[in-house]
Amino acid sequence: MLTKGKTAVASLRLLHLLQHCCVQPLRRRSCVFGLQRRLCTSSGPPWRLLFFGSDQFAVESLKLLASSRNANDGIVKTLEVVTLSSDVPVQRFAQHNHLPVHSWPPNNVDGQFDVGVVVSFGCLLPERLINKFPYGILNVHPSLLPRWRGPAPIFHTILHGDTETGVSIMQIRPHRFDVGPILSQVLHQVPENCTADELGAALAAKGAHLLLNTLATLPEVRTRKREQRQMGATFAPKINSSMSWMVWEEQTCDQIDRLYRAIGSRIPLKTTWMGRTLKLLDFVGKCHISLSGQSGKPVPGSVSYQKHTNTLAVCCKDGWVGFNAVLLKKRLTAADFYNGYLHQRTESLFVSQKRIEAHPVRENSIL
Repeated sequence: MLTKGKTAVASLRLLHLLQHCCVQPLRRRSCVFGLQRRLCTSSGPPWRLLFFGSDQFAVESLKLLASSRNANDGIVKTLEVVTLSSDVPVQRFAQHNHLPVHSWPPNNVDGQFDVGVVVSFGCLLPERLINKFPYGILNVHPSLLPRWRGPAPIFHTILHGDTETGVSIMQIRPHRFDVGPILSQVLHQVPENCTADELGAALAAKGAHLLLNTLATLPEVRTRKREQRQMGATFAPKINSSMSWMVWEEQTCDQIDRLYRAIGSRIPLKTTWMGRTLKLLDFVGKCHISLSGQSGKPVPGSVSYQKHTNTLAVCCKDGWVGFNAVLLKKRLTAADFYNGYLHQRTESLFVSQKRIEAHPVRENSIL
């Protein structure tokens, strides 16, 4: 028979054996589960990022994120890329810098990333994809949202003569572009006579740095996010070739100047001359010309060759604007166009498409 002391020792040994057999495996399973959760999500940087982008504007943000991945700032841990096409700047940058690239739509993103980043991607992300990112998907948008929602905010900023713009970092929401809550914004003064290309380069750099700053404190920034107000919301549709047709009788010198600075590097301004499309190149701005010897007010679309500046001056709603070259069959300087075409005619006029559609054209004299 066991004594009471021996009985107590045996009981303790049995209890220890049960703990070793039953409790320890449970504890190990708990530790493994906790490790899996840490592998799936982070509570803060460095982040595992999936980047969605296409054009050169997006490359600036991708470039800074790639640099951060190789630095000691602790913001980016891993970086992979999604593109819509193989022939876009983001794809080329990713391949050159050995970043993993996914085609659209990406597969197998469950538990692989903490945050998504969208810059100039051009495609709505479905809700099921957005929900796979524990910290959501951020968007770098080159305007002060809700001003200029849509695909072409930079062009419309120039076209409408805005003196102030900026960059917004917002959270992506499904179903609609550019309506999510704002995480951070920065102002940017639009320089006088700035082109869309120049403004885009400045905002791309500013947006890239704002993105990195936002990611550095993302958990805190998310607690201060604010919904966009509806008042002041405007839409910035894509630019297209129909925007480039001159309407001389309606457009002012300033409007033509802004139109050229907004779209001129991509789509040449156009008019009609003698029933043919004429592209207007090398805009020089408002012209101050003397019309001595001419009677009556010139008709919008009237052309005056200015020999001393080698400029074709065209009459618009409130003055004259000049171009140093045109494209007919080939590129011609103002002098070449005048000598080869205009001086041989006693009547000529640059005519808007709107006027052609309204009534037949009667050519007017060259001034």
